[in-house]
Amino acid sequence: MRRALIAGATATLLFAGAGGAVAAPAHPDAASVTATAPPASPYSRLRPLAELSAERLATADLVAAAKWGTGSPIDDPARERAVLDAVAEQARRSGADPEATVRIFRDQIEANKIVQRGLFREWDADPSRAPAERPDLDEVRKEINRINGALVTAVAESPRARSAPYCGPLLSGAAVRVRHERRLDALHTVALARALRSVCAPG
Repeated sequence: MRRALIAGATATLLFAGAGGAVAAPAHPDAASVTATAPPASPYSRLRPLAELSAERLATADLVAAAKWGTGSPIDDPARERAVLDAVAEQARRSGADPEATVRIFRDQIEANKIVQRGLFREWDADPSRAPAERPDLDEVRKEINRINGALVTAVAESPRARSAPYCGPLLSGAAVRVRHERRLDALHTVALARALRSVCAPG
């Protein structure tokens, strides 16, 4: 219960962007959606960014398990630079802003490291909770690359929503809903907030 309260409080504090509230937007009934909603609402453009960020965070558990006990550092500047170079090139090909895309992915990388460090602390404190099997890091990275491609696409499809003054409240609502659906714990809730920090364009 205490961890759930902490997670909720953290989401309230960290998902509050652009001065907006964090409550998920109300969902009208199907008839109202058909009658009044545009084919691609701002919320529908922003939600994939929250969903894919949470999906990418799930891979941090696997990366941590792959590195645990091997002496491999959590920080990997060469790998991080390769990821940023790759997504910048993908952004140019897909029509996304490379600078904004790289900024968002820097946050994604830092968020994943938050999860890895948190898990390492937990496993150090209680080795019985450490993973019994070590995933293949190369296979995990293939999955990360897949998610990265989908995220670049989501960035390319959301420039107006990300630059709008209501981006903060809508993104917060999407993030809180994703947190609820995925039942994220406090660690992953904090990391999700970090992953989404630069999604809404400044100003």
